[in-house]
Amino acid sequence: MICGMRKISFEVGEYYHVYNRGVDKRSIVDDDYDSNRFVQALEEFNDIELIGSIYENSFRKSQLGSLAPKSKKLVNIICYCLNPNHFHLLLKQVATNGISRFMHKLGSGYTNYFNEKYGRSGGLFQGTFKAKHIGTNDYLQYLSAYVNLNNLGHQISGKASRLVRSSWREYIDGENKKSICDRKIILNQFKSIGEYQNYCTDTLPLVIENKKLSKELNDLGFEE
Repeated sequence: MICGMRKISFEVGEYYHVYNRGVDKRSIVDDDYDSNRFVQALEEFNDIELIGSIYENSFRKSQLGSLAPKSKKLVNIICYCLNPNHFHLLLKQVATNGISRFMHKLGSGYTNYFNEKYGRSGGLFQGTFKAKHIGTNDYLQYLSAYVNLNNLGHQISGKASRLVRSSWREYIDGENKKSICDRKIILNQFKSIGEYQNYCTDTLPLVIENKKLSKELNDLGFEE
């Protein structure tokens, strides 16, 4: 489960890069259903109100976007990428302790669902989630590309690529497309969606090689 206190201090109105991987580098999604449900969980658990089991409640819904409106969000999700054994989120905290509360609900709920489905017990994620404060706008833009194209940065291909879920298509398929992300903070800085798409594809080689993220790659168990 993703839970626990962080050394980092989360402030309302600030942006953070949040990520974690499966315990012992194991997969956290084993089929398309799991991938879709993880993304749905991002929407379902982003609420200050307490809700029931993710397995009993939100996963009875058949499609993302069919859930009831939230009373108040804990975070704004800027972008996300779910890979077979790890995930990345770019979040803005909008409620007090919003990120810690959101990640606890997400981790507990998804772990309960996964364990019940596969008849397992114990933690699914590698301890407490990791987080980095995003202190500049340039870094915010860069991380939006990094997260949206993270599967390409890790060069995930073949059967594993079918398990990937990313907000990339939500960004480039049009501003009116249904999205769980608050895209305006990013897209409003570009003249068009096409310009943002070009920025991301131009940034991808840097994403792959950038040594600034070497510690994160080590945390996730990838060799540089």
